[in-house]
Amino acid sequence: MNLTIENILLVGSLLLLISIFAGKTSYKFGVPTLLLFLAIGMLAGSDGIGGIHFDNPKITQFIGIVSLNFILFSGGLDTSWPAIKPILWEGIALSTVGVLLTALTLGVFVWQFTGLTIYESMLLGSIVSSTDAAAVFSILRSKNLALRTNLRPTLELESGSNDPMAYVLTIAFLSLVINQDLGITSIIPLFLKQMVIGGLAGLGFGRLSKFIINKIKLDFEGLYPVLVITLMFITFSATDFVGGNGFLAIYMCAVYLGNQDLIHKKTILKMYDGLAWLMQIVLFLTLGLLVFPSQILPIMGIGLLISVFLIVVARPVGVFISLLPFRMKLRRRFYISWVGLRGAAPIVFATYPLLAGIDKANMIFNIVFFISVTSVLIQGTTLSLVAKWLNVAMPGETKKPSPTDLLLAENPKTEMKEIFIPPDSFAVNKKIVELGFPRNAIIAMIKRDDSYVTPNGATIIESQDTLIVLAERPEIMNNVYNALKMTLN
Repeated sequence: MNLTIENILLVGSLLLLISIFAGKTSYKFGVPTLLLFLAIGMLAGSDGIGGIHFDNPKITQFIGIVSLNFILFSGGLDTSWPAIKPILWEGIALSTVGVLLTALTLGVFVWQFTGLTIYESMLLGSIVSSTDAAAVFSILRSKNLALRTNLRPTLELESGSNDPMAYVLTIAFLSLVINQDLGITSIIPLFLKQMVIGGLAGLGFGRLSKFIINKIKLDFEGLYPVLVITLMFITFSATDFVGGNGFLAIYMCAVYLGNQDLIHKKTILKMYDGLAWLMQIVLFLTLGLLVFPSQILPIMGIGLLISVFLIVVARPVGVFISLLPFRMKLRRRFYISWVGLRGAAPIVFATYPLLAGIDKANMIFNIVFFISVTSVLIQGTTLSLVAKWLNVAMPGETKKPSPTDLLLAENPKTEMKEIFIPPDSFAVNKKIVELGFPRNAIIAMIKRDDSYVTPNGATIIESQDTLIVLAERPEIMNNVYNALKMTLN
């Protein structure tokens, strides 16, 4: 069956529907949802029962890049700076030195045991060197794993920030495969340019995006998420245009925005959460359609050997050496080594050799696909078990929150106070987002004349308003009054 303009929406929506229902029941059997999405795509493909013929790496790469934009941006928005600040350098070490050591270790192994050249082997190692943000975010969060001593923020920070390093290594070694006369040192300027420009652009666009979001006055709340999507794509494409790493830029931009006061922030976060899931489903379905299972069978032997070496040797080498400067218990290092999930990002990066037309591109793609599947299947299904075995899981981590728990989590405030705003108050004629309100307090309602206003970040405080403020603890009210530049009564 060939996809046409007439049937692509029907086929696509049916595949999405099947994926959603499959994802709803998959964890009852201990199977990660992402693997189900991939399997559905394969079943719908040329070698499956659907018979859909799809063999276009260029379109797959485009869909992959767009999807990774949403996935990384959503992960960045959900990243709490207070949570990652204590483990910032550990995360940076894992996402840079750890990725490099994993790529080199696996590359040497592949060179010794396959017919690939040293540069082709390093290319393969680079493609699968990073943990996958989509896999780590979705599996950790869906399993509700409560991990000890900042372990979870470390894993999420690493997975969200190490794709840029893997991308740079992939492009660098691909250029060496194509141009054999180039030396290994030629990749150093490329690496520095990508990372430095990417980091600076991410912070710069983050500040610019905050200014635009809070200052622009849009007539409809629904336009603010559209504005953020636009700013996200501008950040990625502009950074890439000047030679920086777009993936690093959008992740840093999102982390910055996620920890700032933004107008309609809750609406933006909820929208991105849904879009991230949509992009994960679309991406894995597309990758499943692109793969021909008949081509996977011949490389299963060497693929399994490489996958086991990556899980048991290369990943632990990268983790243990990169974390040597830090004080960390051995069992935590082992668990970080185990959560080296490969997923969609390596498969997307594997389309670059296909488009470049190198000799072993198909072999590399199929091996990368097999490694990603085995990683999600073996490691993704055993995260809870290994956490308990290594004693890094908090007691009761599998308890699912009740509807009451979820409601309290939405607004976990215990103190309420009515604050009258006099005409000469600092807050008069200012937007709520401009007040610098403490994060553990909210303005739940504004009493204005004889009516009540439900506020958002763009709401302007008026003279003689009465703010109904909710806070987590009584002492937080001091910070509220400080933000309003008023004296606590």
